[in-house]
Amino acid sequence: MRFGIMTMQMKELIPAGLSPQEMMGYIATFENATLVRKLHAHGFSLVELGGDLTMFMPQTFAPPAIERLAALKAELGLAYTVHLPLWSVEPSTPLTPVRHGSARALIDVVRAVQPLEPEVYVLHATGALAAEFYRMKLPELGRAMLMRQFQAGAMESIHTILSETGIPSRQLAIETIEFPLDLTLEMAEKFDLSICLDVGHVLSGFSGDVELFDALELCLPRMAEIHLHDAPIPASQQEIVYGKDHSVLGTGDLDLPRFIDRLTEVNFNGPIIFELEIEEALASLDVIRAVRPAVL
Repeated sequence: MRFGIMTMQMKELIPAGLSPQEMMGYIATFENATLVRKLHAHGFSLVELGGDLTMFMPQTFAPPAIERLAALKAELGLAYTVHLPLWSVEPSTPLTPVRHGSARALIDVVRAVQPLEPEVYVLHATGALAAEFYRMKLPELGRAMLMRQFQAGAMESIHTILSETGIPSRQLAIETIEFPLDLTLEMAEKFDLSICLDVGHVLSGFSGDVELFDALELCLPRMAEIHLHDAPIPASQQEIVYGKDHSVLGTGDLDLPRFIDRLTEVNFNGPIIFELEIEEALASLDVIRAVRPAVL
C-alpha cells in the first residue's frame, strides 16, 4: 500500500519561537520544496500538496516554486496529489458571484500544479456554508431541499472546473466531508468523478448516518484516494463528533485490521494520505506495522 502525508503541517508552516519580524520573513520566503524534501527524509515519497497555502503564501504555487517541486519529483521519485483550496471558497453557495469566484480560485490552483502531473486533485465540493445548514436544526424536508440546492451549485462549479482545466474527470476526487454521502455519490456519478474517502470524517458522522464499512463499499468503485486518520464514532446516529478526528491511528474507533484487510482484498493501490502531523503519521505507521506488517 502507498502511504503518504500532507504538506499542511502547522508546526512547519507556523513554527514556534519566532519574533513577529522573523515570522513575517519566514512566511515570505517559505519554500514548499524544502518541506517536501523533509517529508521525504521521514520516509514519505507520496506527498499531498495543500492548495490553501496560496492564501497566505502565494509564492508556494508560483511558476518557480512549481519548477522546483517538479525537479524534486524527478530527483527523489516522488508522487504528488493536490488538495484544492477549501478555506474561503464556497463552490456550492447559492450566491452566484461567490460561487463563480470560488470556482475561479480552484481552477487557478489546478492550472498552477498541472506541470507536476498530480495523481489526484481532491475537492471539497461543498463548503462551510453548506455544512452550517446541514447541521442546523431544521425540518427534515427543509434540510433536504437546501442540501439539493447546495448540490446544484457544487455541480455547476465542478462542470466549470472540468471544462476550463481539461483534466480527466477521474482525476478529480470529491471528498467525503460534512455533506450527505448519497448526494456526494450522485455528483460523482453525474460527472464520472473519483471519490476521496476521508475515514475520520465518516467515522465522526460528517457524511450522515452511514457506517464506515458501508461507506467504503459505496465508494470503492470510484475510490481514488483515502485520507487516513482516526476518530470516535458518535454515541447517537444523529450526532456529529467535532474536533476529535485527525487523530493518530489506534486512538479512536477505526477497526484498522478490518479496514486494511478490505483494501488488500480489492488490491487498492491509490494514495493513502495521513492528514496528520509528521510525528503522528510516523506513530500511525507503527500501529499499522504492529497489526498488518505485510502492507508496509
